[in-house]
Amino acid sequence: MANVQKRPDGRWRARYRDAAGKEHSRHFKRKIDGQRWIDEVTASIVTGQYVDPNAGKIQFRDYAEPWRAAQVHRPSSQAHVETMLRRHAYPFFGERQIASILPSEIQAWVTRLSSGDPATKRRPLAPATVGVVHGIVFQIFRSAVRDRKLIANPCEGTRLPRVEKRRVTPLSTAQVEKLREGLPDHFKALVVLTAGTGLRQGEVFGLTRDRLRLLGRNPAVIVDRQLVQRANTGPVFGPPKTKASYRTVPLPAVVVRALNDHIATYDITEDGLLFTMFGKPIVRSTFGHTFRPAAEAAGFNAGTGTGMHALRHYYASLLIRYGESVKTVQARLGHASAAETLDTYSHIWPDAEDRTREAIDEVLGKDQRGAEEVLG
Repeated sequence: MANVQKRPDGRWRARYRDAAGKEHSRHFKRKIDGQRWIDEVTASIVTGQYVDPNAGKIQFRDYAEPWRAAQVHRPSSQAHVETMLRRHAYPFFGERQIASILPSEIQAWVTRLSSGDPATKRRPLAPATVGVVHGIVFQIFRSAVRDRKLIANPCEGTRLPRVEKRRVTPLSTAQVEKLREGLPDHFKALVVLTAGTGLRQGEVFGLTRDRLRLLGRNPAVIVDRQLVQRANTGPVFGPPKTKASYRTVPLPAVVVRALNDHIATYDITEDGLLFTMFGKPIVRSTFGHTFRPAAEAAGFNAGTGTGMHALRHYYASLLIRYGESVKTVQARLGHASAAETLDTYSHIWPDAEDRTREAIDEVLGKDQRGAEEVLG
């Protein structure tokens, strides 16, 4: 039922009842405006796009938290989403009604994240991080649209900061050695292991002695889990990053020696973690306070990266330098596809021009040297 009636004050009252029998009304100066509103509501009901005007009064945090809990995420992703919302979205929109948040406010929020806020001592976020946070909020609003809480997603059309893809600059062996020397003794083998296998940080932190094959002709490390940080809990074991991350990585002799010495020195049990802090599983943020100062002292920078991932790049660069194929590098690193490997390291592989020069020099250079020897 819908109608437009003139009130004693001269204004026009337009009203309708929704499917639940609840009445909704608005007042207009002109009858035609009231009728237009009724027509728009009627059209939205007919087309299945009707949204209850009161549905969007729910606060952003109150909608986002059940949404977050309902997502099918890996433990590490769950913790990541919780952290991004708590640090970067809830301080701005947590107590706001979702229907009141405008596209212009989303744009202003993105700009503020990108530039920082001296008043609150908020540091600027990297463009890639801004994109991740915006993407999470975008998904929340998209869900609200699907749930008929909103008519449109205010994140649509947001201009995000441009992400400049940096080329990986591999570390030198001298930098890796300097890092090893700069860390406490109980982390020295961690550097050798990571640089010699390319394991991810969580894979190293979650490595237990029973995942090592240190005897025999083919020593190796079995990667079938990692240590992940869950929201409101401590580190726990979780699955590797992707299906391709399940792998067995050969252990060079230098890594075997370092691990054997480490196990003997710290009396690590068969199922014990290889590396801990204060006898407990390593928390990434806490470990960073130890690792990054030593990394910066060793010359790690924006090009190489200042985290443990720089050691993974170092391992990949060694494989490429010694002629390993793309598929081998992909398998050792646990990349989901060869395309991912090439996208990250293609600039390190010798290009076609280099191979052409080497081929011609190898053949013609050899002939020329032989002729010179004859003439000589």
